[in-house]
Amino acid sequence: MARYYDVHPDNPQPRAIGQVVDLVRGGGLIAYPTDSCYALGCRLGNQDGLDRIRQIRQLDERHHFTLVCRDFAQLGQFVKVSNSVFRLVKASTPGSYTFILPATREVPRRMLHPRKRTVGVRVPDHAVTQALLAELGEPLVSSTLILPGDDEPMTQGWEIKERLDHLVDAVLDAGECGKEPTTVIDLSEDEPEILRHGAGDTSRFE
Repeated sequence: MARYYDVHPDNPQPRAIGQVVDLVRGGGLIAYPTDSCYALGCRLGNQDGLDRIRQIRQLDERHHFTLVCRDFAQLGQFVKVSNSVFRLVKASTPGSYTFILPATREVPRRMLHPRKRTVGVRVPDHAVTQALLAELGEPLVSSTLILPGDDEPMTQGWEIKERLDHLVDAVLDAGECGKEPTTVIDLSEDEPEILRHGAGDTSRFE
């Protein structure tokens, strides 16, 4: 059964955050809130965690996993950013954007797009996510919590606990956090390509 943590959306309890991070460090898979919607997350390099996310969401090998980073500096360790892309990404973080960029050698091969060698990265604007990332000291490998057959992401922590009780190790419930996923923008080529219109404004990329 998944552990259930009811945390304050603006001032999450440090003890709960610490317990969840201990689970992540121990190889656990969590469901947690972000500034766009709930997500599944595990530690970088946790192959079992990646497999569990693929199984829960029924994803194929072409799916772009996302590295959820604490800040722009951390993001820069895992992707290659040109000067022009630097300005675009810097102006859009933190926020509800996922950027597809060429990965550095810090990213495990299993996380990369098999042909492009790219990975998704984002810096969320949510107090609970930021508290998790600060305590963990490294990115979370994540995927939006949309279950097979559903048209929209899950938005209620208690419902996530009910439906995924035996599939995840912990659920952080910080209340409603919206149901619109991030805007996904591919910046790996010369021109930005909007792959998914979501919560983030796309005007600066068009």
